[in-house]
Amino acid sequence: MTGTYTIIVEGLTVEMRLGIHPHEATPQPVRISVWMDLAYPQPLPHDRIEDVLDYDFVRDGVKALADGPGFALQETLCDAVAALCLHDTRVVRVRVRSMKTDIYPDAQVGCEVVRSRT
Repeated sequence: MTGTYTIIVEGLTVEMRLGIHPHEATPQPVRISVWMDLAYPQPLPHDRIEDVLDYDFVRDGVKALADGPGFALQETLCDAVAALCLHDTRVVRVRVRSMKTDIYPDAQVGCEVVRSRT
């Protein structure tokens, strides 16, 4: 019997270059949320971090992407975050959402992708 869990990193806000318009050449706030479905070989026998995925790598990885050259599209940003998560073989499915929070005064705009291990 396997243990299935969803690990959530919700609302991580970073400053990054994201977009195709001239005014988006400077970093802007982007909010990233990640849901990772994990399959462990058995229900957790102990209450130890060594037995589970430590979600620090997702936060650190998103921050590293934000410090990089940037992305033209939210779709490619979401794909990069999903690939980062799927690098851990225990992650069987990941959902990533990005939201530009300051583009419009009356709305946020975003993208969401779902990727699964094949």
